[in-house]
Amino acid sequence: MASDRDVFQAPKGTRDVLPPDSSRWMEVIGAFAGRAELYGFGLVMTPIFEHYEVFARLGQSTDVVSKEMYDFVDKAGRRLALRPEGTAGTVRAYAQHRPTPPWKVWYCAPNFRYEAPQEGRYRQHWQLGAEAIGSDDPQIDIEMIDFLDGFYRSLGLRQVKLLINSMGDAETRQRYVAVLLDYWLSNAATLGDEMPRAQLNPLRILDSKRPDWQVIIAAAPKLGDYLSDASAAQFDAVQAGLRSVDVAFEVAPRLVRGFDYYTATVFEFQGLALGGAQNALGGGGRYDKLSAEMGGPQAPAIGFGSGIERLLLACDAEAVLPQSTSSTDVFVIDAIGEPDVAKLLHEIRGGDVRADRSYGSKNLKKQWAAASRSGARFGVMYGEREWAEGNVVVKDLSTAQQIEVARLQVVQWLRDHLK
Repeated sequence: MASDRDVFQAPKGTRDVLPPDSSRWMEVIGAFAGRAELYGFGLVMTPIFEHYEVFARLGQSTDVVSKEMYDFVDKAGRRLALRPEGTAGTVRAYAQHRPTPPWKVWYCAPNFRYEAPQEGRYRQHWQLGAEAIGSDDPQIDIEMIDFLDGFYRSLGLRQVKLLINSMGDAETRQRYVAVLLDYWLSNAATLGDEMPRAQLNPLRILDSKRPDWQVIIAAAPKLGDYLSDASAAQFDAVQAGLRSVDVAFEVAPRLVRGFDYYTATVFEFQGLALGGAQNALGGGGRYDKLSAEMGGPQAPAIGFGSGIERLLLACDAEAVLPQSTSSTDVFVIDAIGEPDVAKLLHEIRGGDVRADRSYGSKNLKKQWAAASRSGARFGVMYGEREWAEGNVVVKDLSTAQQIEVARLQVVQWLRDHLK
């Protein structure tokens, strides 16, 4: 017998998702796909790895690029990187293929970051996301936020808070960054060795969760006080639109997103039932310059991402979206070994009824035991007499009551009684 040392394990920071837990993943993905279709989004699938430069657009001052990205040189000497987030690859696809704007797409894909694993966040983690590329209309900002808010509610989540802010335009950024940098320099003793990072990208310090920095972060100048007239008007329009569709929100002056490409609207949904600092369910914002930086046309855009693992933790915390107890409705019992049993199973599945059976010529007792373990509602069995009379036995596995149903009518009978 092999020892534990002989059994391969999943790499650190990754995990296997097995049935029946995977059924919840399917439900979450299906709910997101359905909402995306309602909002006019089509599915996009981009490569799991890209040229390193695609993701370098996230910002060299970000930890994702400087510390966490899985990058490598392939056999032809090209520097590539595994996808750390969904937006950059999607924008690269837009820049390459030039679809008609506005291009509204959604995705479900694994992302990779070399960081310390934590609950709800792994080195390989799965993300649902959507991007709308090619319009600067504030109505699209409203639509994207409404999309994500409604998605969370469709899963049963109620303890969710939406934070919004504006990163402003180029004029705003230039004025605010100068003021903010002066402020960080005046607090250089507190920032210590991280002062060079503050000088490289002053905004990134606002996003820090370090406890010893929170006092100076709270007292930092507010970006909203430096918005240009155009940025302020855009942000006012987004807020008015959210009120019109009954999406509750809170303006968070310190909210910035983690990547350098963001402009104007930024937002984050927090799962209050999770508690603690790691309660972000999803978020995103505008990135109006990224397409041009990828070599594509100037294309204002907005997008968001939401991690599935963290989302399921929030569902657990609110006791919603329970795990499915079974993936089977009907279990077929073979009492006579006739080929028609396989045909019956095929017909039941053809009627959109989930069905399974035992394999390996097991005796009846073991087959009925397997039926009970399957969680199916009904067991369907051919016996010698029933076979001769053209019937089958249908047994309610929760009550043990059974009846005979005509063989040719059993599929419809099952459909009617499983409603």
